[in-house]
Amino acid sequence: MLTKAQVEVLKLRLLGLTQEEIASKFGTTRQNVAIIEKRGRRNLRLAEETMRVYEKITTAASVKVKPNTHMVDIPRLVIDAADKAKVKLRADFTRIYNEIRFKAPSCVKGPKVVKPITVLILKDGDIEIIPTQKQRR
Repeated sequence: MLTKAQVEVLKLRLLGLTQEEIASKFGTTRQNVAIIEKRGRRNLRLAEETMRVYEKITTAASVKVKPNTHMVDIPRLVIDAADKAKVKLRADFTRIYNEIRFKAPSCVKGPKVVKPITVLILKDGDIEIIPTQKQRR
C-alpha cells in the first residue's frame, strides 16, 4: 500500500516536478521527499510482484493473441484454451470480443489486432485481458 504522501510525491514527480520543488511545496526537505519517493517506488514494485504471484495461482491458461489476428477469431481461441484446461468459461463470444475492444483499444484497429494481447483464463472461469503495454508476466 502507498501512503498519501507517497502517492502525492509520485504524482508530482510524474508531472515533472523536482524533489526540491516538491519539498518546497510540502514544507519539508529534499532528502525527506527522496525517501518518500524511494519507499513509494519500492511499494509499487512489491504490489506488482504480488499481482504476478496472484495471477499465477489463479490462472488456468492463457492465450497470446498475435498481431494480424482477426477479432472474430479470438473468442474461439479462448474457448478452445478453456476447454483444453478443463475450465468452464464464464464468458461467451460477445463478452470476450467486447472486453478486448474495451480493455485493449490501443491493440486493435478495425477488425484486426495490431499489438499483442494476452487473455488470461482464470480457474473460476472468468477472463482477464492484458494489453501489450500492461503485460505483467
